[in-house]
Amino acid sequence: MPAMTGWTWLKEGAGLFRKQPAALTTLLFANILVSLLVSAVPLLGALLVMVLVPSFSMAFMKACLMIENGERVTPAVLLTGFRQPVLVQLCKVGLIYLLVSLLLTVAARLAIDPGFFQQFAQRDPNTLPQVAGRDLLTAFGIFVLNALMMISLAFAAPLVYWQQMGPGKAAFYSFFAVVKSARVFAVLLLSWFGIMFGLCIVFTLLLGASNVARVAIMWLIFLFVLLLQCALYAAYRRIFGKPVEAGAARVNLQK
Repeated sequence: MPAMTGWTWLKEGAGLFRKQPAALTTLLFANILVSLLVSAVPLLGALLVMVLVPSFSMAFMKACLMIENGERVTPAVLLTGFRQPVLVQLCKVGLIYLLVSLLLTVAARLAIDPGFFQQFAQRDPNTLPQVAGRDLLTAFGIFVLNALMMISLAFAAPLVYWQQMGPGKAAFYSFFAVVKSARVFAVLLLSWFGIMFGLCIVFTLLLGASNVARVAIMWLIFLFVLLLQCALYAAYRRIFGKPVEAGAARVNLQK
């Protein structure tokens, strides 16, 4: 695929969002609310949220399919990835997410001076943290790598749900589908981030450092998170074909 296909995916995602913005926004905040409730579980809350990420993401994938088919998205879509028997398989994908995240966290702890994290954890709001440029670049690199790994596994959940693949096989196909189309995803992510960052700057220039500006930028970030989810559905559709529900003919990925 040509690299500019990434821009096409972003436009297709925007088209899906424009058809039912209220339903998708409600779905996003419902996911956030459930995530907050799960994260409140003592000790294991944050880990449970990571394991459930594939189940949350399937709600958006299913919603995008419904919008494409001309159906109305309802709150019941939130339960898409939480029904048996697919829930167990999606949680196994979530364990892969968790393992990758833990490995990158350990790498960050080993590569970055412990004082770097302590300064940000106990920082005085009236003073600037004194950090080494090397530590700052390493932390940024780990963050980017974590984001790329999450994107590379973004198709694992729909492959489990729609293609009935095992978690390991789905993660394998997802990872190499993204790697094979790396230029396309680079254009998608750079376009997405560039537009979002540019709009944030415009809001800041127009509204200043006011509370209104902070609220507007927060809403903008939420909208762009939805836009990325819709664009990933467009990418899945292009790479693996239009999704079909269980019981219908599936794409033969053995060819």
